[in-house]
Amino acid sequence: MQARKRLEELVAADKRLAGRVSDLEAFFELAGEGEDVTADVQREIAALEEDVRRMEVRILMSGEHDARNAIVTIHPGAGGTESQDWAAMLLRMYLKWAERQGFSAVINDEQAAEEAGIKSATFTVTGEYAYGMLNSEIGVHRLVRISPFDQAARRHTSFASVFVSPEIDETIEIEIRPDDLRIDTFRAGGPGGQHVNMTDSAVRITHLPTGTVAQCQNERSQHKNKDVAMKMLRSRLFELELEKKREEARKQEDAKLEINFGSQIRSYVLHPYQLAKDNRTKLEVGDVNRVLDGYLEPFIRAYLVARHRKQV
Repeated sequence: MQARKRLEELVAADKRLAGRVSDLEAFFELAGEGEDVTADVQREIAALEEDVRRMEVRILMSGEHDARNAIVTIHPGAGGTESQDWAAMLLRMYLKWAERQGFSAVINDEQAAEEAGIKSATFTVTGEYAYGMLNSEIGVHRLVRISPFDQAARRHTSFASVFVSPEIDETIEIEIRPDDLRIDTFRAGGPGGQHVNMTDSAVRITHLPTGTVAQCQNERSQHKNKDVAMKMLRSRLFELELEKKREEARKQEDAKLEINFGSQIRSYVLHPYQLAKDNRTKLEVGDVNRVLDGYLEPFIRAYLVARHRKQV
């Protein structure tokens, strides 16, 4: 049914593009007859350009798992409160982006920091091609700003890591032996009050051979938390296998676009000037606050185009 829905959307998009082109041809004919259709033509061209850009992004996401939902994990780098606050800003940015796309985003696990920000966060984005688009965000994100936590108002540089894996359903075989798992339960934490669960409902699952950990404390039921954590673990183990294949490909082609977890991919400068720059595609956007409000489409499109050019 999901595959059918995607195909139906492609057919509908093709018809929509053909209709816009036909409308433009009609307006040009009217213009040839002396009619003033300038405003109509400008409006139709802008709408056509937007449809073409949206279609181009879909075409560029041709990976086997690009159409899947995405599981995103954010970790602050060294730097204490400053980096933890930056990680929280990134979490807000991606949630805003998901909202802009009409996707749903559910936080599976969030560890609040003592003073401000977060120690880590994992959330699931549900929507068509969520993984294909968010795959462009894997790596280290750098923030330069005047720290609100520094009484001397000095400029600080902070780092946070973003990791994305496709949500894997039951149709994909991921062999996980029960003997390879350690399952721990603990009391869910939070900012206090109603957010603190009084029972050991939170679940942490560790895959012993790889050291991969997945935990969930969002649900009140231990059983539900275990199901979500297991789904996250399956997705992360699957992503590990994908990363092994990517590493082999990188060794064969040194010039291939770097998308590995450890690479610094983007800088967000708030002082002494304002600029968001992608270090892989060299794309620059001057309105950093708009980017931090979830305006990631230019970066995603530029990444997909650059990746496609590297592959052909």
